[in-house]
Amino acid sequence: MQALIAISDKQFLVKQGDTINVPRQKAEVGQTMEITPMANIDGANTTLNPSGTIQAKVLGHFKDEKVIVFKKKRRKRYQSRNGHRQQLTRIEIVSL
Repeated sequence: MQALIAISDKQFLVKQGDTINVPRQKAEVGQTMEITPMANIDGANTTLNPSGTIQAKVLGHFKDEKVIVFKKKRRKRYQSRNGHRQQLTRIEIVSL
């Protein structure tokens, strides 16, 4: 059985026991989050807007790899180089 969930305007297809990285959440490490699913998928049976919640445990907070943002305008002596590291939270799906 799988479920489609939405966290911080991003959608994830998860099943029990999955570990996923989501945008930073305001939850402490070890805390359990309740997420409402958008759809339940079980073989040929799909239900939209199902009842119930999904339990997810917060494993930790971390930063993603650095992404380099480079801008340049040719023949104008302009170039800019910046780095960015996105804040993420790792969660584990405990129960569907």
